[in-house]
Amino acid sequence: MFMHMLRKSAFIKAPFIKAPFIKAPFVKAPQTLLIGCVVLATVAVTGCSTQVKRVDSNEEIALSDRWNATDSRLVAEEMVADMVSFPWATEFEMNNGRKPTVIIQRISNKSHEHIAVDTFINDIKRSIIRSGKASFVAGGEERESVRDERSDQELNAKDAKAQGQEKAADYALSGTLNSIVDQADKERVTFYQVDLKLIDMESNIEVWNGQKKIQKYQKKSSFGL
Repeated sequence: MFMHMLRKSAFIKAPFIKAPFIKAPFVKAPQTLLIGCVVLATVAVTGCSTQVKRVDSNEEIALSDRWNATDSRLVAEEMVADMVSFPWATEFEMNNGRKPTVIIQRISNKSHEHIAVDTFINDIKRSIIRSGKASFVAGGEERESVRDERSDQELNAKDAKAQGQEKAADYALSGTLNSIVDQADKERVTFYQVDLKLIDMESNIEVWNGQKKIQKYQKKSSFGL
């Protein structure tokens, strides 16, 4: 009996004491911190986006001080306007009963940056043709390509154009594009100078010499943007 009571007492369950629940105080984040987080999140999202839109090709959009499409077009138009104002074209037409023909001999890029010279040459051609004072004859690779096509047509086309009937150039246009860069800290001045000259192919006389200068100033912001 005693042993039975001893065993039973060994299994007496200790009373469960429930610990009091302590609620942690709620700390409200400052409003300025929340606004800052929202702004940073917005910048992070929009900063990675890319926007593209079509604009007028004649509208100048200068993202840097480099030579651009507007420079090419304006320089070509101004220099051609000066070139055709000289008497060479009018005198030639009076003496020969036709407009003079011009060939682009070479326009070299000697500036500090890569410039699409072909674009500038096409702007010059377009301006001269629109002036109505002269015509162009093909030269260089373009001329060789036309000659190859003519030879192919002579063998394969019944109405092929005859060889040896090309129009010779009366004048040759050539020139250079140079630049000078002056920079100090975050400020930079870039100077461009275009020199063109027109030579009479028969007499070797320089009938026109033109020059156009462009100067651009660029200043970077303190944040490097």
